[in-house]
Amino acid sequence: MLLQNKNAVVYGGGGAIGRAVARAFAREGAHVHLAGRTQETLAAVAGGIRESGGSAETALVDVLDEQAVDEHLQDVVSRAGSVDVSVNLIDHGDVHGVPLLEIEAAEFSRPIQIAMTANFHTMRAAARHMVKQESGVILTFTSPPAKMVGPLMGGTTVAEAGIETLTRSLAAEIGSHGVRVVGLRSEGLPESWAEDWHTNVFDSPLEATEGLDPGGHAQMLADKTMLRRTPTLDEMTAVMAFLASDRAAAMTGTITNMTCGSVPD
Repeated sequence: MLLQNKNAVVYGGGGAIGRAVARAFAREGAHVHLAGRTQETLAAVAGGIRESGGSAETALVDVLDEQAVDEHLQDVVSRAGSVDVSVNLIDHGDVHGVPLLEIEAAEFSRPIQIAMTANFHTMRAAARHMVKQESGVILTFTSPPAKMVGPLMGGTTVAEAGIETLTRSLAAEIGSHGVRVVGLRSEGLPESWAEDWHTNVFDSPLEATEGLDPGGHAQMLADKTMLRRTPTLDEMTAVMAFLASDRAAAMTGTITNMTCGSVPD
């Protein structure tokens, strides 16, 4: 198994993408530490992993709280002995569908502030422990707006470009300590939209997405890719597990493209 005996921390582990990644890590042998703000959803994910023969535990952590992040990760390391993989998959509170000329400043800046603060807290906390142990992998997750700007995206383009820049910057600083920092940029994942379209896709008020529907948006995304489809959750999580594994030991400071060709580089 790719992640046998690894300790993997998944922030946002109760969300649709977070739980898919957590399950994939567990299938590959990792002991998964699920962190998030809703115990009920975290417990459900952890329970499913255990029922499938995997190992998982949960903790309530607000990634915007620097002290909470540091204390949780110190607890993980104290009990488990190491942190080998860290990935932040929380929502950023994006608002789409509103022109930049009309969007409220707070709605524009919210995803930027959340994305950068949350990723900085979790990435730095993991890096401090990984540098000491001289090993580990920090993963980041973005989407096409990080590279290809389009209309009506609010602050998402700035937020996601910032995550990718932070990925490269941190990789440059800690690579000499044996720690890798790798990003994954994925096209939309329609399978993850099933629970609640407005919350999970845009995390925004109804009026900001009025007139958009899951099926139509999914088809629009597929039509603009070279492969005429979007990635599946299984494809995305398989690549995420690979990036976290020793098989990707030569990869750092780079963004893996899983956009099915919607962003060609």
